Amino acid sequence: MPRLISNTSRALVLAALLGAAAVPALAQAKPMVAPLSTRSDAKDIHSYAQPTIARVTHVDLDLTADFAGKKMVGTAALDLKLAPGAKEVVLDSKGLVIKSITNAKGQALKWTLGAADPHLGSPLTVTLDGAKRIVIAYESAPGGAALQWLSPSQTAGKAKPYLFSQGEATLNRTWIPTQDSPGIRQTWTARIVAPEGLKAVMSAEMLTPDGEPVAGGGRAYRFKMDKPVAPYLIAIAIGDLTFQPLGKRTGVYTEPSVMKATAWELADVEKMVEAAEALYGPYRWGRYDLLVLPPSFPFGGMENPRLTFATPTIIAGDRSLVSLVAHELAHSWSGNLVTNATWADFWLNEGFTVYFENRIMESLYGKDTAAMLADLGWTDLHEAIEEAGGMTGPDTRLHIDLTGRDPDDGMTDIPYEKGAAFLRTIEKEVGRAKWDAYLRGYFDRHAFQPQTAEGFIADLRANLFKGDKALEAKIDVQRWIYQPGLPENAVHIQSKAFEPVDAQAKAFAAGGPAPLDAWKGWGTSERVRFVGQLPRKLTPAQLASVDTAFGLSAQGNSEIRFAWLQLAIANRYEPAVSSLELFLTGQGRRKFVAPLFVSLWGQGDWGQPIAKRIYAQSRPLYHAVTRETVDKTVK
Repeated sequence: MPRLISNTSRALVLAALLGAAAVPALAQAKPMVAPLSTRSDAKDIHSYAQPTIARVTHVDLDLTADFAGKKMVGTAALDLKLAPGAKEVVLDSKGLVIKSITNAKGQALKWTLGAADPHLGSPLTVTLDGAKRIVIAYESAPGGAALQWLSPSQTAGKAKPYLFSQGEATLNRTWIPTQDSPGIRQTWTARIVAPEGLKAVMSAEMLTPDGEPVAGGGRAYRFKMDKPVAPYLIAIAIGDLTFQPLGKRTGVYTEPSVMKATAWELADVEKMVEAAEALYGPYRWGRYDLLVLPPSFPFGGMENPRLTFATPTIIAGDRSLVSLVAHELAHSWSGNLVTNATWADFWLNEGFTVYFENRIMESLYGKDTAAMLADLGWTDLHEAIEEAGGMTGPDTRLHIDLTGRDPDDGMTDIPYEKGAAFLRTIEKEVGRAKWDAYLRGYFDRHAFQPQTAEGFIADLRANLFKGDKALEAKIDVQRWIYQPGLPENAVHIQSKAFEPVDAQAKAFAAGGPAPLDAWKGWGTSERVRFVGQLPRKLTPAQLASVDTAFGLSAQGNSEIRFAWLQLAIANRYEPAVSSLELFLTGQGRRKFVAPLFVSLWGQGDWGQPIAKRIYAQSRPLYHAVTRETVDKTVK
């Protein structure tokens, strides 16, 4: 247990340095007090917090970004709601360097840092002595997983450093000492000091767009989030950033050198907000802006309130990958407005959002486009089910058991695509008009609240089924949520547009020519479908034919290139290895990176040396989220 020893030793050293205010302990206290009432009684196994005893309601950050030391330094002041008789509050911390903890008057409070768990970090327990506001002086964890500090060479402009955070699921405890549970919603404010020449942005209202000069250099930026949010949604970025409006309440931040292409790609964002509101009610967060990050960002997008973080891999030059923006926007209702109370119900965030995303795409781009996207998602779902052990695999359930596991283990395509299929199945049974009315009411009834699977079922019974036991039995809600596999009544939206694509793939596999004329007329979805439908075993001549005809190895569209590289690896196609290397060292999106390394590793004596060589180059460039996933594959 080397990490336990290391963290315990660090706590002992800090105690010696800081005196009686720091008293290390290996177990968190369990005071016997009357509990606070909660809207959700779900126990979050991924947090040490005891919110029924003492709950964080507001976080006030005052931090300086130390780029030389690669750390955030300053204070976090926490406002607390206490049950009668509460003596202490338990916070989440993972590697944080705690310097002192005081009450609002500056008087020292005793605190203990418990034993470390590899997934959860350590409980930080503070003896309150009557305090309802505590101030923690600290530094972010050395090498904390939420923060990635980029050198100038890792940015588009190549001239200035960059910092960004990624907090989902439980990473924000590496830079913010709070109760890091999605069911414990908190308002927050922040004052962030950034070096001169760099701009800070956060997932909140920006109060000082130009910053305020700070004695000794740098500029202070102030932010406010006056709506309670899950703490994983507190996000920050600092870099050489410029802004361009996209509409009356939408805009985009990115580096100056890529702004023109980025703003063009995202021209329809304002229309997306309007389409979403027409479906499920008003957008409640004020502005909807995007930040397009450097290539190492580990996700396609992250739905941080008011400021979606997005990968540059969506900048395809033809606006063909903007469904990702529709997805992150939809999270403003499903995920941000109504949030899974624990990570066991991650599908309540993502299944709803995939369904909602598709409805936005249908509204803006038509039923054919939406049908193609849904059909591709159906394929992804069946691949995910196979990877999870088939139809009986326990991780194919929507409500997943994550006991003793990192919540990241549940972030497969199952909660996304099975969740969306479940909602489409309900829609089919009750009719779209009735279903839309229900969803709009659902978001209103549970706005700014956590939700559980049982809570959703109760809401369905009260506001949709309304005593219709036959309808509930026909949909079979319990089976959908709590049983593995895919129920027989699952709705599969099939795209007629894929029929000629599949026919072309079959003809080529049988020895026909590469369908160049058809390819020219296809969009991204059809091209991805064609490559995905090709047999995993083709001749070198066939692979060379499609590579040459369609320029697959030089493809700028990340989705098409990913599909091609998977096919190339399956065939040990050497001419594609240089393209593979460029792709894996040029971006760090886990959706692409992790499966490609898995495929390489599965190719044994051919693929494993390639994987090791490329990962040695690319690993330092990846965010911790991507590294920790690929580390499990490349040994």
